[in-house]
Amino acid sequence: MKKIVVATKNEGKVKEILAAFQKLPVELLTLKDFGDLPEAVEDADTFLGNAQLKARFYAEKTGCACLADDSGLEVEVLGGAPGVRSARYSGRHDDAANNEKLVAELQKKGAVESAAAFRCVLVLCDADGKELVSEGSCVGHVRQSPCGAGGFGYDPYFYLASGKTLAELTLQEKQAVSHRGAALRLMAAQLKERFA
Repeated sequence: MKKIVVATKNEGKVKEILAAFQKLPVELLTLKDFGDLPEAVEDADTFLGNAQLKARFYAEKTGCACLADDSGLEVEVLGGAPGVRSARYSGRHDDAANNEKLVAELQKKGAVESAAAFRCVLVLCDADGKELVSEGSCVGHVRQSPCGAGGFGYDPYFYLASGKTLAELTLQEKQAVSHRGAALRLMAAQLKERFA
């Protein structure tokens, strides 16, 4: 069975990836399975660039195929911010602080809500250097008022056309509509073909 390392320390992302790949002929490992690994530097200007940096870095460190995700929120009224800086929008990797900054920036613009989209790029770097890439997006609106206790990151502030936030959905419901869910389905199809 093919071993694939999920290159993230974000437990929410790990859960979503494990759920998406449970029927594939692969064994998923996380960075925790490899002890104290250094942090990959994510200094690219695109989601694809950051996902490639992480996938290549951890494939080299672990000697296994490695799946990395880079994703973020692009808010129209904020000119596409926070974008590739979504995870550290506030200056640190802290969901509450990032959401606080998002609301503050919307308030500065006098925007109660704004059109927005979540974007996700997945890169699998195999031990032979071959790379697989998939992308997904989810369109909606961000609002200053959160709703829901599920999900992670900006999920409570991201409203779908249904009026619900991503944080109000079950994991299965979220996977069906989210940016990461779309990218994971495309990646799963490629993995099935490659490792079947």
